[in-house]
Amino acid sequence: MTKHFAMPRRGILAVRADASDLKAMISSLNKDWESFKATMAEKDKELLKKFDDVVTTDKLNKINSSVSELQAAIDQANAKLAAIQVGAGGGSRQISDPEYTEAWHAHFRKGEVQASLNKGTASEGGYLAPVEWDRTITDKLIEVSPMRQIAAVQTISTAGFKKVFNLRGTASGWVGETTARPQTNTATFGEMTFTPGEIYANPAATQQMLDDAAVDLESWLAMEVETEFSYQEGLAFISGNGTNKPYGFLTFVTGGTHAATNPLGSIEVKDAAAAAAIASDELIDLIYLLPSAFTQNARWIMNRTTQGVVRKLKDGDGNYLWQPTFVAGQPATIAGYPVTEMPGMPDIAANALPIAFGDFRRGYLIVDRTGVRVLRDPFTNKPYVHFYTTKRVGGGVQNPETIKVLKMAAA
Repeated sequence: MTKHFAMPRRGILAVRADASDLKAMISSLNKDWESFKATMAEKDKELLKKFDDVVTTDKLNKINSSVSELQAAIDQANAKLAAIQVGAGGGSRQISDPEYTEAWHAHFRKGEVQASLNKGTASEGGYLAPVEWDRTITDKLIEVSPMRQIAAVQTISTAGFKKVFNLRGTASGWVGETTARPQTNTATFGEMTFTPGEIYANPAATQQMLDDAAVDLESWLAMEVETEFSYQEGLAFISGNGTNKPYGFLTFVTGGTHAATNPLGSIEVKDAAAAAAIASDELIDLIYLLPSAFTQNARWIMNRTTQGVVRKLKDGDGNYLWQPTFVAGQPATIAGYPVTEMPGMPDIAANALPIAFGDFRRGYLIVDRTGVRVLRDPFTNKPYVHFYTTKRVGGGVQNPETIKVLKMAAA
């Protein structure tokens, strides 16, 4: 029996098909959003009567979850559609860090990131070399941070990157026609060094596994390494301690471990009144805490759980702060500013920092050193072939004035 495998969509046909899917998802999202608002109105009436119907609560939670899932799917589809449009002429697929795939393509067909592979053990690769089977692999979900999409990225060719800051201080004065002009104060400078840390993977596979695997392990492993590296980077960009890894931006807040690292000071925080609840006015205050010079490209970042809470908030006129996207390529907004879902952000809890707002392209700098390197080693551990893969990357806050963070109250 002949088996047919779907070929990936390419070029202009892919753009049209994905745009159609995206339009359908946006339509579903807006229908769910209307249902959410209607159900929320029912719940508000119940609360006014000091009555809490568990049926309405359950319905509201389910719709809220559906809205979150659809919005996340739309965000992913927007990114995919943009990538296809960029590469429509040649049918190329854009990934967040293409050097991962390119480096692995150049070296091998292979196996698995966290285990040595061999055909003799099913869980270590034997699944991949049977007589006949379903030639697909279902991946366990890993949530990857989109920080590279919203931050500034600097590629360097040395061991580090040093940034100079103008701390101001230039003085002037008013004088008469013949009054003496004494020397005035001159601006002072500060500096901050961004030193890359190193991230590595060292997967192994037997030579027979490389020879006999029935799937395209080259593409699969390239994506595995890309995903794993991106996941680890994402966590470090948010909360990394700077030891052999980037400095997380949350460590630069007032009172944080790196509050004094940047010459311009620390990231200002807005204190919430409660430990487990957020008020709409607190988000509005966070917006106005940011200088107007940085609001044009400002955005919110928070995780999905926090978005589910913020989605229920209204302003003083009864309008919801959160609004779904209505146009392909546009994100959801809170109080008119786009939202980026950041899986590594903390949940709402006592003393937590669950929400940040600001211009992250001007505020956070990612430093890349040379890209990914792959060392193919078939000698050290025969019959296994090791693929030692490394990347050096650093990061830190380059301008704390462009970011503001909401801090929950103590318990």
